[in-house]
Amino acid sequence: MAEHQSESSQHAINKAELFVSYSLRIGVLLSATVILVGMVRFFMTGEGGYIGHSYPTKLGDIIAGAFTFKPFGIIMFGLVLLILTPIMRVGVSAIVFITEKDWLYVGISTIVFLILVSSFFFGK
Repeated sequence: MAEHQSESSQHAINKAELFVSYSLRIGVLLSATVILVGMVRFFMTGEGGYIGHSYPTKLGDIIAGAFTFKPFGIIMFGLVLLILTPIMRVGVSAIVFITEKDWLYVGISTIVFLILVSSFFFGK
């Protein structure tokens, strides 16, 4: 009985690790694809979509630029996706630790997740 619980627990851990691995791959591939689309658009039009040599720096401006198909907006949106990928990984890890009832790592992951999210929104 104890062996069956151990095998079941190990199987759940392996599934969680695979999910985290796939989510990281998907995040990186998605961001690379978005950046590539922005670069292709930039080389096709010859301009970044903004006046002079400027580009968006605020999250709202980046999203607005990406949805209006401005090349620099699209590229910056891809970079935002790339930055969000490891933040999402920490959030997923916290959820995995909750399912495993590993409360120490739930606390650590949650604190790290909150620090990353707050630095993303409030950092300069």
